[in-house]
Amino acid sequence: MIPRFDARDFKGITPEMREAFERDGVLVLDGLISPTACKSLMHRMAEMVDSFDASEHKAVFSSKTQAHTLDLYQYFLDSGFGTHFFFEEEAFDADGELTKPLPLALNKVGHAMHDLDPVFDHFARQEAFRLICEGLEQKEPLPLQSMYIFKQPQIGGEVVCHQDATYLRTEPNSCLGLWVALEDATEENGCLWGIPGGHKTGGLRSVFRRKPDDDGTLTEVLDETPFEEDKKVPLPAPQGTVLVFGGLFPHMSSANRSSKSRHAYTLHVVDGAADYPADNWLRRPDYLPLRGFDA
Repeated sequence: MIPRFDARDFKGITPEMREAFERDGVLVLDGLISPTACKSLMHRMAEMVDSFDASEHKAVFSSKTQAHTLDLYQYFLDSGFGTHFFFEEEAFDADGELTKPLPLALNKVGHAMHDLDPVFDHFARQEAFRLICEGLEQKEPLPLQSMYIFKQPQIGGEVVCHQDATYLRTEPNSCLGLWVALEDATEENGCLWGIPGGHKTGGLRSVFRRKPDDDGTLTEVLDETPFEEDKKVPLPAPQGTVLVFGGLFPHMSSANRSSKSRHAYTLHVVDGAADYPADNWLRRPDYLPLRGFDA
């Protein structure tokens, strides 16, 4: 059973928290984020969605295939230093027209709001997140990527079992994911599931990298051993809970067929003391370098 920690008065990572994280690969911090802070971030995202012109880009996000996004491939790559909007696969009809209102059709927004928008910047660089990263032995924590995930009612897409280090790789591995439940995440509306201890079995399974000469991307399989999904457990998260997991922790979520949304915010942080290979998909231009928590 994954232990849960009351983090309403969080002062830093305790020995018990560190032990749980090292054993299970995930840390569950209940109540770390206040309802007011959750609602503030949701309100800001609603403003951003309201100002988005959906006629310009109709990029679909899928964790299972890129077939739907090939025509907007550059839009995806450029999201590493922008704020880009991605739709649910099931949000379109056979003619490519939206079947849902825009706020109920989006899958996620990413991946640099934490460096481009003051509200997201303030949220991402809160003291609690810095304490988590430093407490889990990051020497120079650098927020690299952030995502606002909608998990829409009825059409919220499945996210297949994966490791974040596949997409955000450092040598040695240093990636930490901080997943914030902005709304209650339950088994009914598609909460995360994870494999306790799965970060210790088999290492990194695959790497998503840019091809030489920047000619697209490819996924290189390093180990074909399947994840032990029969050992997965649900990670329900009431509003304000933060799930912290390392880059090798296998996790996933089911499709949301319920009538309730499951908004969440994810911040991925890497250690600036580690090497960030140039063939990672996410690249930053010189005018937008990574910034630490105090920058």
